[in-house]
Amino acid sequence: MKSAELRNLSIDELKKKEQELRRELFNLRFQLAKGELQNVRRMHAVKKDIARILTIITEINKKQRK
Repeated sequence: MKSAELRNLSIDELKKKEQELRRELFNLRFQLAKGELQNVRRMHAVKKDIARILTIITEINKKQRK
């Protein structure tokens, strides 16, 4: 997911998207443990998306404080 797309979302939408990605990461970890995971790189992509969302939320909060 591109950061430009994420910047157009509200904080509530970003938090909802973060929760969805955390659930997906949880499921991917279970699949990895069972040996069923086909695309291991998806875990890396999901982690990066979560980090992007958290960074954008922090930036928005800093702008609102000023």
